[in-house]
Amino acid sequence: MDTLIIGLLLGATYCLMALGLTLQYGVARIMNLAGGEWIVVGGFAAYWSFALQGVSPLWGFALAVPFAFVLNWLIYQYLLTPLIRRAKTRGALEVDSILATFGMSFIAVGLMRMAFGGEFFNYSFLAEPVLILGSAFGLNRIFAAAVAIVFGVALYFWLVRSRTGMAMRALALSPSSAKLVAIDVQKLSLIAFSVGGAMSAAGGVVLSTFLTLDASVGVVFTMKALIIVIMGGVGNLKGAIVAALLLGMTESVIATWVDPGLTLAAAYLLFVVVLLVKPEGLFGTKS
Repeated sequence: MDTLIIGLLLGATYCLMALGLTLQYGVARIMNLAGGEWIVVGGFAAYWSFALQGVSPLWGFALAVPFAFVLNWLIYQYLLTPLIRRAKTRGALEVDSILATFGMSFIAVGLMRMAFGGEFFNYSFLAEPVLILGSAFGLNRIFAAAVAIVFGVALYFWLVRSRTGMAMRALALSPSSAKLVAIDVQKLSLIAFSVGGAMSAAGGVVLSTFLTLDASVGVVFTMKALIIVIMGGVGNLKGAIVAALLLGMTESVIATWVDPGLTLAAAYLLFVVVLLVKPEGLFGTKS
């Protein structure tokens, strides 16, 4: 039971980074391989706030989230839009976006190494035990999961209740049909990509409360986010949440009962098994 609770807490925090990529890939159709670097940016913003400035790491949200939103807006507007306009098919766009964002990830890692250095960084925040069902769990993990849930619920209601959110869901389901009902595909894709980057940065803030990070660890989070998004069903919010929880529980079980070094391998094994059984993802629809 302890292992499953830890897995659920971890999976809840994974939801943020997965929801960010869900918007970017599911709505904007951009396979962003630089998404993990925004998690590191969010983590360092929290570290800078708490360890270096002596204020709550929650200030990291105020620093990283708007910064990530604005910079992702500029990246989409001035770097990715020309690629979108020249791509004749969705497959061509995916190839171009993979190459472009893969290159951006290297640039981002280099800049962060210059800014942050190559050392690992962490900090002690709410590092005290809390009893749940008679077992002790770190308050920082519970706090991180609670914050992630708040962000996830807010995003869900925005997508379900607002006109912009409903238009994004329609765009994710059928980009070609969205144009027929006067949905501004370019504008919504821009907003989705920017919000997705901001969500990834928010995920970095909460993950930094209990994980050790460094400037080059973003690629690991990018791969995990890709696993979650594809395993859940591209563009499906519910699928991303369920897949994130499954991944968190899988990693927790493997780390506890087998070997912590095999968690990433177990994640890929889970990913392959799900796609063999349901190629379109857990909640995806056949095209």
